[in-house]
Amino acid sequence: MKSLRILSVVVLTFLSSAVFAQSKTEKINVSGNCGMCKKKIETALKVPGISAAEWNKTTKVLTVSYDSAKISNEQVQQKVAAAGYDTPKFKASTQAYESLEDCCQYDRNGTGKSAAKAKTH
Repeated sequence: MKSLRILSVVVLTFLSSAVFAQSKTEKINVSGNCGMCKKKIETALKVPGISAAEWNKTTKVLTVSYDSAKISNEQVQQKVAAAGYDTPKFKASTQAYESLEDCCQYDRNGTGKSAAKAKTH
């Protein structure tokens, strides 16, 4: 009986360490302008496997914590791009980008287009 208890503790220890080992926190550059962008980016990442997502409108950096057994960095970036925001690995479709509010349409081509539109929300 005592050996069964010890074996159970060892197995549970290994299982719990495996679960924690799959949790990742990464920083991803994400284009955007305002508080409305912040809300849209963070809302796009309210999916299973992601435990936290916070985009900083000043630094343009998304800090995301996720379970790498359920979702990958690439899938995180695809979800952000689907919401209309460019990431290092995925560019938002023209349709997704153009569906953003005017204030959220960041400068995609270095034209300065969004500088005149940018507002703080």
